[in-house]
Amino acid sequence: MTNLIFNMLQFATASGLESWLVALLVIVGILVLLLLLFVPLGTWFRALISKAHVSMAQLIGMKLRKIRFKMIVEAYIRAKKAGLEIHVDELETHIMAGGNVLNIVDALISAHSANIELTLQTAKAIDLAGRDVLNAVKVSVNPKVIETPIISAIAKDGIELRAKARVTVRANIGRLVGGAGEETIIARVGEGIVTTVGSAETHKQVLENPDMISKTVLKKGLDSGTAFEILSIDIADIDVGRNIGAQLQMDQAEADKRIAQAKAEERRAMAVAHEQEMKAQTQEMRAKVVEAESEVPKAMADAFRSGRLGVMDYYRMENVQADTAMRQAISGGRKEDKK
Repeated sequence: MTNLIFNMLQFATASGLESWLVALLVIVGILVLLLLLFVPLGTWFRALISKAHVSMAQLIGMKLRKIRFKMIVEAYIRAKKAGLEIHVDELETHIMAGGNVLNIVDALISAHSANIELTLQTAKAIDLAGRDVLNAVKVSVNPKVIETPIISAIAKDGIELRAKARVTVRANIGRLVGGAGEETIIARVGEGIVTTVGSAETHKQVLENPDMISKTVLKKGLDSGTAFEILSIDIADIDVGRNIGAQLQMDQAEADKRIAQAKAEERRAMAVAHEQEMKAQTQEMRAKVVEAESEVPKAMADAFRSGRLGVMDYYRMENVQADTAMRQAISGGRKEDKK
């Protein structure tokens, strides 16, 4: 464009035009350049022929504020073609807040086509809250199925059951802002499964009537406070797991056996310790006997010195001891013969 203005000046100078005419041409060229730089003629013309009129001043203002005016015009055209009453300023405010105008317009169009009540303010709030409003409308029109992981529960008879459920939900547009998500639905369904199986007397009752899980879970109103409405809960699969009751009894028996073994070992150790004490006492008594026997020769020597014991007395005592030993030997030999 600058080259075009320069060429126009050269042409005017070479043609011998007046200076005022040359200045006029320069001003006109500058105005044309500014118009092409700051006025989005293409976007304005597209909106005009689409019967979604946007004033030139609005487009220039959005461009000066560095707003993606092309996206706003695109969303505005879609809304007008779908018969929605939306103002450009509302779209501009939403995009300045960090929202996705194309997403909310598509959601409004889908909701309008499906006769779902969804206002622009609600759609903007859902979008700014971080939820995908378009996907929420799709889920509201076409319910989705949430499959829970395998959930283990134990019946009163100690048998483990492993169940998997499929939950059919529909998005609740009015509770998308502040409502809990899919994780809460899965957690609540898992809690219902564990409660139902745990309250059953035997695991066979659950296997025979798996719909009792669905009925119990649905009675609890698990969709309260969530962004979804539960339509149905179907038990997709249920398998028998381990016998937890028997395993617990085996573990208890093993623990009791170890306790009994420990107590027996304790008693054995105490008996061994008592035996060692008795042996020590026996050795102590033998030492006392030996000590007492050692006093006998001293007493005899003292008796000899004092004259209380003579040589003949000593010989007689020796004869008595020998006779006693002989009799003991004879009596012991006879007992052995009798045996």
